Amino acid sequence: MLQYKRNQIEEAISRTFGEQSAKPSSTLRIRLKRLLDMDRSLVHNPKSPDPNKANYAFYSGDSPGKGVEIWFSAYEAFALLTSLRLLQHGWPQSFAVAVLRRVRPELEKEHAHILKQDPKILFNEEVIQQSARPGDIYVDNTDPVFLTIVSRQESATEGDVKFLPCKICRGMKEVSEFAKQEEARSYTMFDLVGAAHALSSELLNAQPRKRGRSS
Repeated sequence: MLQYKRNQIEEAISRTFGEQSAKPSSTLRIRLKRLLDMDRSLVHNPKSPDPNKANYAFYSGDSPGKGVEIWFSAYEAFALLTSLRLLQHGWPQSFAVAVLRRVRPELEKEHAHILKQDPKILFNEEVIQQSARPGDIYVDNTDPVFLTIVSRQESATEGDVKFLPCKICRGMKEVSEFAKQEEARSYTMFDLVGAAHALSSELLNAQPRKRGRSS
């Protein structure tokens, strides 16, 4: 399994988001650091039945201690990218970390499945147009996977927001079924397929940097 240093992830996410500078922006790097720090600061117990405690959002295991290089999997890089997309939507970082902890088991499997698919088939615009039906939302791939979050109409504290229902859904049928199950008045979807392939490509081009080298 390929693993990546933090600088590679920062650079790959920067390119995926379309930043034009030679280096990732300070804003992006600070946001990533805060997400990583929050994930480390929360309770982690692999034996817990609560997914918010059983899973890290962005790490494979507990901290190895100071002075030890931490490597990230391709999935964990993708989880960080996805959490930043949640922040762009206006949700707090505590919510983003909670969501990525809760959905990790199913999202990690879907991420592996997405990357196994042939991009030439997955992003075939002719097939996408042919399969589109009136009223469908536009997606840029033939097998969409959505992170779906059910929103509440009533006001809620940040603590309440952390526990909004969320699920990984393959296709609009699963989205509709989930929304109906949760009696949702509204929900938000993030298509994950294009972002997964774009980030994967950028990770291959990002070079690791030695520790202690100036950024």
